[in-house]
Amino acid sequence: MSVTDAPPAPPTGPRIRKPSTRKRLVPYWLLVPGILWLLVFFALPMVYQASTSVQTGSLEQGFEVTWHFRTYWDALADYYPQFVRSLLYAGTATVLCLLLGYPLAYLIAFRAGRARNLVLVLVVAPFFTSFLIRTLAWKTILADGGAVVDVLNTLHVLDVTSRLGWTEGDRVLATPLAVVCGLTYNFLPFMILPLYTSLERIDGRLHEAAGDLYATPATTFRKVTFPLSMPGVVSGTLLTFIPASGDYVNAELLGSTDTKMVGSVIQSQFLRVLDYPTAAALSFILMAVVLFAVTVYIRRSGTEDLV
Repeated sequence: MSVTDAPPAPPTGPRIRKPSTRKRLVPYWLLVPGILWLLVFFALPMVYQASTSVQTGSLEQGFEVTWHFRTYWDALADYYPQFVRSLLYAGTATVLCLLLGYPLAYLIAFRAGRARNLVLVLVVAPFFTSFLIRTLAWKTILADGGAVVDVLNTLHVLDVTSRLGWTEGDRVLATPLAVVCGLTYNFLPFMILPLYTSLERIDGRLHEAAGDLYATPATTFRKVTFPLSMPGVVSGTLLTFIPASGDYVNAELLGSTDTKMVGSVIQSQFLRVLDYPTAAALSFILMAVVLFAVTVYIRRSGTEDLV
């Protein structure tokens, strides 16, 4: 046998062992608890509510699936003002949360320094108390003859809001303005935290580079900071708008019969009227409307990277 015909030398490096079938299945087994949780506490209730929405009958005689899809049309025809009101209040509260939350998130990310952790604790401090207690506190804050109402009267703010239909004379409670104030306060942390996370990820050297290129602070914010923080803006607006559109606590405690949101109607149909098919149909209509609005918003925002 010649030298050229000699068999190749065996590899001298460490042998790479292929993972066994059991090890390859470990990640999938780790997903099992989460999948079971979603099936039991999300998918199955959704299926049950879907079947409830096409039933007919009463609580005394029992409900039966009759595929009565007209319930959806009747529910939308009877309660479309509450749907429009819910989207209007939730959208207004979301815009206010963005206007209030973005500057605060910017200060925490770039200007807070050593006080950053303290300010973050203050942002999440409302979560240390009950949602119900926080909302009830606004009844005292916006009470007739209180300091807030007196200041708004002095500044003639209530004159403007009364013309717009958001308040009634010198009264703030039981008006749309009170409901929006409650929604804005309760969901503001859901806007600030994603914004802070997105802003905190921005490399400071990009701001320095913009300054070296003679960009003004306004131009740097418009061309660098805000575009890079869009994932936080999208996440914050979704985390604010989605729960706000289905909220009923603020409308019940701070509003009146003229400010009822669709969440209040669903709660009433389930617990008072006991019309389960209508309540289920309203829930699915609300979910469909919100899902459509969120899909359009995400596509128009130009980013699918959420914080």
